[in-house]
Amino acid sequence: MLDTGGVDDHSFNQSSWQGLTDANKANPNIKVSYVASNTQNDYTPNLNAEVQKGCSTIIAVGGLMNDAVKAAAAANPKQQFAEIDDSSTGPNVYGMQFNTAQGGFLGGYLAASVSKTGVVATFGGLNIPPVTIYMDGFWEGVQYFNKVKGKTVKVLGWDETKQKGGTFDPSTSNPFGDTAGGQAISKAFISQGADVIFPVAGGTGLGSAIAAKASGGKVSVIWVDTDGCVSDAADCSVFLTSVVKGLASAVTTYANDFAAGKSLGGGSYIGTLTNNGTGLAPYHDFASKVPASVQAEVKQVQADIESGKIPITSPSQPK
Repeated sequence: MLDTGGVDDHSFNQSSWQGLTDANKANPNIKVSYVASNTQNDYTPNLNAEVQKGCSTIIAVGGLMNDAVKAAAAANPKQQFAEIDDSSTGPNVYGMQFNTAQGGFLGGYLAASVSKTGVVATFGGLNIPPVTIYMDGFWEGVQYFNKVKGKTVKVLGWDETKQKGGTFDPSTSNPFGDTAGGQAISKAFISQGADVIFPVAGGTGLGSAIAAKASGGKVSVIWVDTDGCVSDAADCSVFLTSVVKGLASAVTTYANDFAAGKSLGGGSYIGTLTNNGTGLAPYHDFASKVPASVQAEVKQVQADIESGKIPITSPSQPK
């Protein structure tokens, strides 16, 4: 069951559905389907409809469905559920979470390394942990770069210590599908000097790509959740890289394990740099533009995060 934004959001909905279709291609006995949510009011009726359809397992995409999934699972104890971006909330709910603060950290370090203006920016669709965890990581990566390099690269749009940035608009009916809003926010950042933007807002982030294209090569974007050059190839020319979340592979693994009869119960999975649950996508069009020395530094930073040498402090990290 998808969250708002649609199956073609180039982000978490699309990636999650890709995971199910991949499972179906490998095993035709796994029958898959999806239902979209236009608003949060659709969560409960959509979950109930899926239960009535007799689905063997129902995967809810997004932590915003926490209350709805918890209630549906309690009311249907023999029905198996899974929820993305949330921990297990019952003996029949499998939780899938991702420590994307780690991948976001790499994105922040990279952004600070290549910025020519000394100003980078990030914004999110909603002020919720699955979104702010990315922004925390990005912010931390920039601070780490400043510390080790003796620089003062500025981050617009978010401050982990305050857990706010002033770019969220709770009145927006579709915070993950407001391309025009994302473009307006990005243009405002660019006017303040930002030359690398990290949108954590699904389809809203496509507005950042539009703004970057209009800059004539002065601004680049770091995409989120999926490899932007694959999910949104038309905008690859402005994607410096992407901070990816291993949604597709996690969903595929869950579907295969469930189909094989494995007892998943109230289990859980946490994606990290170490198990490829998060990380950076290839540089694609920027492969020759990002200095080899910077690429090597990013790899070293990743190794240091994995070893624990560099601690991540985001309060939104899954436990």
